Amino acid sequence: MPDHLTTEDLKKSYHKHRIDIPVLQGVDLAVPHGAFVSIVGTSGSGKSTLLHLLGTLDKPDAGKIMLNGKRIDNLSAGERDQLRNRTFGYIFQFYHLLPEFSVLENVSMPGLISHSVLSWLGNRRKQRKKAQELLDRVGLGKRLRHKPRELSGGEMQRAAIARALISSPEILLADEPTGNLDADTGGDVLRLLLELNREDGLTIIMVTHNKEMAQQTGNVLQMVRGKLVPAAESGQLAPPGIERLKLKSA
Repeated sequence: MPDHLTTEDLKKSYHKHRIDIPVLQGVDLAVPHGAFVSIVGTSGSGKSTLLHLLGTLDKPDAGKIMLNGKRIDNLSAGERDQLRNRTFGYIFQFYHLLPEFSVLENVSMPGLISHSVLSWLGNRRKQRKKAQELLDRVGLGKRLRHKPRELSGGEMQRAAIARALISSPEILLADEPTGNLDADTGGDVLRLLLELNREDGLTIIMVTHNKEMAQQTGNVLQMVRGKLVPAAESGQLAPPGIERLKLKSA
């Protein structure tokens, strides 16, 4: 079986006026099915850029991205849209819940986007039931009718996780999911992600500044000079399980 998500010599630069700013300078990565991978690094090192490329939110300047052995970085816009809606789930630091809708409606929203109007009307009850079950799982079963402004930061992030799971994604991409939370609330969110990984076998790739939190996920990489290296090579302690991540040599 091929690895779940891989990259080959991935490169990305940004252009400001006439200046090229290199961010990723040859990222080689192989993420096995069911892995929980954390990527740490300084601000501006390219962690979020890599996550956006993996989830087809942006396109690389060079290199390849493969999902289950099939290249995805060169797909058409419509095909990338389908991947983002069905294959990848996204969690961001800033929740991105729609303020005018209830928690239940926010979690159900990806189902509306992925269906035609007639299909949505036929599946509406099923989608709402699934959204309610997910909200029960993340501890928000009694907050279904609340608007985002009526929730705490931790509750909003748990709602965002439920929304990311509504389409039953293969891979969850989390960009600083605890960045706006206090230590205790962030710990609750991490425990939920660990449960999804260990009990459901969900592949998770998380970008975080929190090195202590990263150590709990089983595989820790650091972005150094536009490339990924095992955390042990950058002066950190490599946790048990780091050998599960097959990092290709540059």
